[in-house]
Amino acid sequence: MIDKDTVMRVARPTDNLADITNMYCDGLGFELLATFSGHNDFDGAIIGHPHHNYHLEFTHHRGTHVGPAPSQENLLVFYLPDHAAWQAACQQIEAAGFKPVPSYNSYWDKDGRTFEDLDGYRVVLQNREWAY
Repeated sequence: MIDKDTVMRVARPTDNLADITNMYCDGLGFELLATFSGHNDFDGAIIGHPHHNYHLEFTHHRGTHVGPAPSQENLLVFYLPDHAAWQAACQQIEAAGFKPVPSYNSYWDKDGRTFEDLDGYRVVLQNREWAY
């Protein structure tokens, strides 16, 4: 049963393991939680915050090439309701090397900004509260 104590990991491959790991740590303030090397020919990095119930895993399978993101709708979305914190986050992510891009779905441009990493995957920083 999935409940409040469940931890979610979002994993994806990359051809740029070290650069992507640094980009997300510097750009989003994540910490490097763990790394692995040569695990069934996979190398990887797990990043996030030690006390949050989510983290990201980037992997590279030795000898393979995964290429760029398959579409512009591969998004990680973060809701930052405080305007000053949102502005600071936008500056931080851009300084880490993410490229500001218009969102493929213009919905995200209304209250946020979209940034693309060097693999073509996108991060949206929304300047509002998440409400369902």
